[in-house]
Amino acid sequence: MYTTPFHTADLTGKTFLVTGGAGFIGSNIVEYLFKYKAGKVVVLDNLSTGFEDNIQPFLSLPNFQFIKGDICNPDDCSKACAGVDYVFHQAALGSVPRSILNPIATHNVNATGFVNMLIAARDAKVKRVVYASSSSVYGDSPILPKVEHQVGRLLSPYAVSKMTNELYGEIFAKTYNMEIVGLRYFNIFGPRQNPKGEYAAAIPLFINALLNDQAPAINGDGEQTRDFTFVANAVQANVKAMLTPIANTQGDIFNIAVGDRISLNKLINTLKDLTGSAVNPTYRAERAGDIRDSLADISKAKNMLGYAPAIKIEEGLKYTLEWFNRGKFKV
Repeated sequence: MYTTPFHTADLTGKTFLVTGGAGFIGSNIVEYLFKYKAGKVVVLDNLSTGFEDNIQPFLSLPNFQFIKGDICNPDDCSKACAGVDYVFHQAALGSVPRSILNPIATHNVNATGFVNMLIAARDAKVKRVVYASSSSVYGDSPILPKVEHQVGRLLSPYAVSKMTNELYGEIFAKTYNMEIVGLRYFNIFGPRQNPKGEYAAAIPLFINALLNDQAPAINGDGEQTRDFTFVANAVQANVKAMLTPIANTQGDIFNIAVGDRISLNKLINTLKDLTGSAVNPTYRAERAGDIRDSLADISKAKNMLGYAPAIKIEEGLKYTLEWFNRGKFKV
């Protein structure tokens, strides 16, 4: 996927920490860093939602360090940040429904764990922190496309936890003179995204169902829209946010998406065409906390980071299907 680099800097003398590096997006960042000869990569992950298999190719490398630890533990955060130049903070407890069921767990990981990481990065004198926020912070705002400075009322504890990240990111940057950049992800999908479990995301659930001749389940009428974003675009955004000189690293926020949207019904039809499946979806009640429509304005990331999402949804779906067809999750 990464045939050309997203950066111009020499990575050979630099040490990177990827929290949640055994997870979906984090492991894709790790793969990119090694492809372009990063000096050292450290992964901090408690493997609660990540998988050691995602980082298996790197475990034997002399410049790779895996720390099985938890961002909720300040000592683990300090250990992971020791000697690190740059931090990609991807560790989080995802899912709106999970946050509604267990808001304390979501808060502990996403909010308190984030502060633990910021303190550890501050004390280790890390050069820059790039962290994952979420389009969920737009809440009930009906404005399309979503622009960074226009948010609505939040709809879930998960959204609150991610808005808390943004507030702490800005305050830590200004109070402690740290370089901190936040990325608001819009429905990232791609290889290594787990389709199993009750909190799995839509695209891996749909693909897994169709490959196994099962009816994918849609919450609501299927006409809700999302700005689905292939994971290589998210990796590009992280790398550029980390390594590109930008005027404002004082907690600035960027939408990371494609700038296009598709309904779930159209998504299912596209996947049926790609898989050759004739199975139709079933429909059930809408989920609490879900937004109706999502579409990002990505002009800020384009102008300030040089972000240019190269892989659109259909090409991304093809890459993802290739991974499913050769991966362990096809059952």
